[in-house]
Amino acid sequence: MLKEKQLRDYVNGYSFQNAMGLRGYEEINLFPLGCGEYNLNYSFVHPITGKRLVLRVSTASQMHLERQAEYEYFALKDLEPSGRTPRAVFCDDSKKQLPYGVTVMEWLPGAPLNYQRDMRTAAEILADIHSLKVPESTRIIRREAPAQGIYDECLAMAQHYLEWDRADKRVCGLIDTLITETGGLPLKETSGAPVCIVNTELNSGNFLINPDGKSYLIDWEKPLLSEPAQDLAHFLVPTTTFWKTDTILTPEEIATFADNYIAAVGDRMDTSTVRERLPLFFKVTCLRGITWCAMAMREYSEPGRALRNEITFKKIQAYLAPDFLSNILDNYVRKDFLCGRA
Repeated sequence: MLKEKQLRDYVNGYSFQNAMGLRGYEEINLFPLGCGEYNLNYSFVHPITGKRLVLRVSTASQMHLERQAEYEYFALKDLEPSGRTPRAVFCDDSKKQLPYGVTVMEWLPGAPLNYQRDMRTAAEILADIHSLKVPESTRIIRREAPAQGIYDECLAMAQHYLEWDRADKRVCGLIDTLITETGGLPLKETSGAPVCIVNTELNSGNFLINPDGKSYLIDWEKPLLSEPAQDLAHFLVPTTTFWKTDTILTPEEIATFADNYIAAVGDRMDTSTVRERLPLFFKVTCLRGITWCAMAMREYSEPGRALRNEITFKKIQAYLAPDFLSNILDNYVRKDFLCGRA
């Protein structure tokens, strides 16, 4: 676990101060912004420019990368022309002075997305990001069969729970059924959809909404090169919308969002496959949300975890309740969510 003194010494040491364009004797004070499952976030004010910045410590990698902080840093560089993401300022993934990688980026204003009020704004943000030209020099990982890639990730996450001696047997049975039925979908089917940068983790708290100004998307921990429908489905599925709110979108609300997204993209990118690809990604993304919670339940229940968020833990328990799992299986995996037919 990272000690507060370690981090304070690091930001006030010569290497970091030099990288920030400081003379080495201006003290930097860090203020906690909150933590994710695999990162710690702080804000600080640059002593010379007066600009507010964010320091992010990557304590682990969901993508199993050796250099997680560096991956995020270069992804933000690729995304900068969109004007919708934080500008990356600095990265140190050497782990020489700290046991973890560090990224510094600009702080951006805004409030979390409200599903009842901000859906059109979210569509515009994603349209600007997805239609961005992917640089030839990008380091972002590409999945040739993204739906299959999500499914394979689900299998790996599920095993952590299914092999656990404290796993709930009824929950295991429902997860097994979800895996089997989702595995029967055409996950390897190609679509001809354009390749774009996707965030892959579009919960409401990652949007910064400013009604009277530009709005943004932050937290680029797991970007990939994929097709737009992967991001859109993740944003719309109940396993995402219910995560930080009590919202579950209706088929009509989802259809309206898709229409607004396509209109916002305009002629910047081919969106002809979006509507037909959404149902497939919707189903496999529901499975992803469930299996991530299953894996996290085991991690949260074992000693030695570096980070623990009690609000997150309560939500994990809610997602693994048999009634919630049965609802996902019956109403989202076994049915076409847009038209409600079996």
